Parts: sequence; C-alpha cells; structure tokens
Amino acid sequence: MRRLFKLLAYIFGFILLLLLVAYSYIQWGLAPHIPEVKDKSALNLQREKVSENFYRIGHNWLRKSESGLWEEYVEGEPFERGVITGKLEKELLYSQEVAFVDQIHNLVPNNSYLHFLGWFTRVFNRHLDENFPEENKLEIYGESFSAPHEFDFINPAYDRMLNYHAAHDIGHALQSLALVGCTSFAAWNQRSADSSMIIGRNLDFYLGDKFSENKIVYFCNPKQGNKFVMITWAGFMGCVSGMNEKGITVTINAAKSDIPNAATTPISILAREILQYANNIDEAFAIAKKRKTFVCETLMIGSAPDHKTSLIEKSITKTVLFNSDTDFILCANHYQSDSFKNDKNNLENIETSASMYRFHRLEELMNRSGKLDYKNVAAILRDQKGQRDQNIGIGNEKALNQLISHHAIIFQPKKLRFWVTANPYQLGEFVCYDLKKIFEEAPNLKENRELNETALTIPADSFLLSNDWKRFLQWRELKQQIKHATSEKKALNNEQSVVGDFVQYNPEFWETYQLLAEYYEAKSDKSSAKKYFEVALTKEINDTHEADKIRQKIKELQ
Repeated sequence: MRRLFKLLAYIFGFILLLLLVAYSYIQWGLAPHIPEVKDKSALNLQREKVSENFYRIGHNWLRKSESGLWEEYVEGEPFERGVITGKLEKELLYSQEVAFVDQIHNLVPNNSYLHFLGWFTRVFNRHLDENFPEENKLEIYGESFSAPHEFDFINPAYDRMLNYHAAHDIGHALQSLALVGCTSFAAWNQRSADSSMIIGRNLDFYLGDKFSENKIVYFCNPKQGNKFVMITWAGFMGCVSGMNEKGITVTINAAKSDIPNAATTPISILAREILQYANNIDEAFAIAKKRKTFVCETLMIGSAPDHKTSLIEKSITKTVLFNSDTDFILCANHYQSDSFKNDKNNLENIETSASMYRFHRLEELMNRSGKLDYKNVAAILRDQKGQRDQNIGIGNEKALNQLISHHAIIFQPKKLRFWVTANPYQLGEFVCYDLKKIFEEAPNLKENRELNETALTIPADSFLLSNDWKRFLQWRELKQQIKHATSEKKALNNEQSVVGDFVQYNPEFWETYQLLAEYYEAKSDKSSAKKYFEVALTKEINDTHEADKIRQKIKELQ
C-alpha cells in the first residue's frame, strides 16, 4: 500500500510539474515580443486639461463635440503617437474595456473560465505579433502604458490590446460571427449628383450599446505615409472606416470563412496599412496581396485619383480585385468576382445568409434614388424595410439598418469630405468634416470649438421621434426579461401582459416569436412553444439555418 501511495505521489508530482511548465510557457513563453523602443521620453509627457472634455499634449488633443462624437488629433513617430493617444484617452480606454469585458461576461459569466479563455487566446494567437507591421506594434505598445490594470487577470495590457485587434477575426472565423457585417455602396459619373464619387457604408458591429457610446473621429498625422482619419474607439488602432489625404477610402465587409489553425494579420490592421500607405487602387491591392489574413473579407477601396471604387476580395488563400463595369458598385457580405463564384463558402453564404437579400434591397433603393447625393445616401443607410418595402420587423438582419450599427459614414473622396453619425446607430445626425481643413487647423487648436461643417449637417432621423422607436426600446427591455426567465426556467411576472406587449411592440419581427417559443419550451408548455415557433416561420427570418432550427423544434415538440 505504501508503494502504491508513493507511486501515486510521484505521478501527482509529475502532473503538477507539467502543469507548472505549461502555465509558465503560456504565461511567459507565449507572451508577445515587446517592441524595442530607443527613445521612451514620450512617457514623461503630461496631459493638460484645457476645459471640460478638452485635453492637450503639445500639438495633440482630444475633445468632445457637441454632437457627442469625440475628435482626436495625434502626430509624430509610432511609439510617441501611441503613448500620446493612450494618455489623451485614459478614461475612454477604461470605459471601453469595461464595456468589452462586460459583454464577454454576458457570454462567459465565470471568471476562471474567462481566465482560461485568455490562455487559449494566447496559444491561438501565439504568432499574432509577428504578423503586425512594426509601426502598429509600437503604437499599441505605447498606448498600453495607459491601459487599465483592472483586467490584467485576463492578460497583461500589451498582450490584451494586441488580441483585441483580432477579436473580430477570431469570432468571425471560429463561429461564423460576421461581427463586421455591413452594407456599403458607391456611385460616380452618371450615378452621382455632381458626377464626383460618393460612398456610403453601415458598420454593423455590435458589442452592446455601451461599447458604441464613445465613438472617436481619429485624425492622424504620421511621420511616414499619408495623413488620414479613422472612425474608431479607444484602444483600437486598426481601421474599419477611414479616408486619407489623397482621397483613398477603406471600409471592410465580412464574408464566410473556414476555421484557421493560427492567427495571422487582423483584417483591420491590413485596412489601416492600406489607408496610411496607398495612393491609388493598385497600391492598395499590392498591400492586400502581401499580407496573409485568417478570415475572408471584402475591402471596399474608393479612390479619388482613379475616380472609381473597387472591391478587394480576400480569402485565406487568394486575393482578387473586383471592378464594376457600371458607374456604381454594391457590397454586402458575399463575393462577386468570377474567382470566387464557385467557392463553396461563398455559395453557401449566398444561399443561407441575409447578404443577398440586403444586396437586392440596396439595388432597389439605388434605382429609386436616381443620382446620389449625401442626403439620399443617408436615407439609404437608414432604411429599415425589406424588399419591396415590406415590414420585416425592426432590427431584422435583412434590413440595411438593423439598429446595431457602430456608425454609418459617407465619403466624398475628391472633396476630402465625410459625414459620420452621432448616436444612436445611424439614426443620429450625420456630422460633416472637411479633412483638408482639419489638418490645416488641428496642430494649432488651443480653444474648445466646433470643427465640423455645421451647414452640411444631416439632421437626426425623424424615426427617433416616432412611437415605433419608443416601442422598440420597450421591446428590447422585455427581450432581456424574457431571455433571463428562459435561462432560469422561471415564469415571468405578469406573464400575460409581458407577452402581449412584447408581440405588440415588434409584431413583424420573427425573433419576437422565436424568443416566446423558447420561453414556453423552457416552461414545458409544448403547445404554446409550438404555436409561437409556427408564427415565427411566417415572418422574414434572417437566414435558412435559423428557419431550419425552428422547423426541427416544431418536429421535436410534436
């Protein structure tokens, strides 16, 4: 018996040693390489509070516009820019990471499991930093000095911030979560009101309302490459929507991907490189070809020098340039080029997802609008109807406006002019900026004054004043109550009243009935569950996978 205990002790000790080695390897061996910085004097810079919500460091500044948008101007070398950005955004960095981690907690409530996911991410992303341009690593490293230490239990600051840049890519690749779904379009020549190019896009990126509260219009004057603007959030140096001083615009649209076996370059970092260094479509395409990415994506590139907009369709294995043979181009979440027309993922995406439905709705609106100007582009981006103007429910993924958008943006590249929406979603006012004027005035801004072109502001959507908007907000509150009751398998308080109101507030949305069916299923009320699943099938459902799940549920309940 003593021998047995001794043997078990040896085995236990050996396993413990392996675990310690594995922990040490994950904790330190897989940590990203810290960039080498010769001059760290920027860390000694101090932020000056000029007035409420207006901060300066030398020529650099951060201010909050009356629209609610934050505006930021940063210049200098990469590490210096990162440090300054972090110092200016210190409070925003904290609130943004709280919003991000809270959203993760909604999915993963257990802190221990969250810590495990941090380890898993570190293993999966073990070569991530090797696929970032050195310039971006220096920026992120500089900014990480201002990151909150409250979340170090997940990973150290620099490690976390690198991984946050790949959050979309990982979710998209592993779970087919098109977190950057979006719809975008462009017109020029005969399809534009003044013949110059105009571009519109919705960024349907949703991590909760709190995540979208503090949008930043980030103006960057780097030592190398082009001056540019990006619409972003604190802690994020990648590009999802942007324009440079040469009139090159970059936006991204997710497509269906295979599961990768390791991380490469995040798509937002590739988009940022194009924004900063491309002077035309050919140069943008050359940059896209040289980088490996681990998700499939379309990059829409508008170019004032080329007087057209093209799509760079990029998969894990190939990169293709798609040009329109008309005076406009449309983009949802599927590929359009001949090179991808027989791709199995693309064919499945077209057949099963909401992408083609939105594409056809966009065609309808484009044809109806005639020649495009910034006002009717905004109207298209805000459209909530289905094809042929059908009411498909508020928040339906098949609508261009799904009421989840982080922002909508309109570009006029030749004029170096753009509009970006204030909260909420694309319903707030579209605030206009003149990029050339901003870069002329920004370095010497010493007073807290408005910088946007107020005469060109597009007013907030009248939908915000409607009863439908009020009912939608009430519907969302009831949705959370119903989901909570479902997960806890508990009856709702005032069940009959809650269910009646929930249906009344959003009667054409299929999800209304799916959620009620799941609630009754959790209560073992098969008859009511079956009834609501059947009603859901009569509505316009997001994709065929969801419809198939509902049909399977009905079979099981029968």
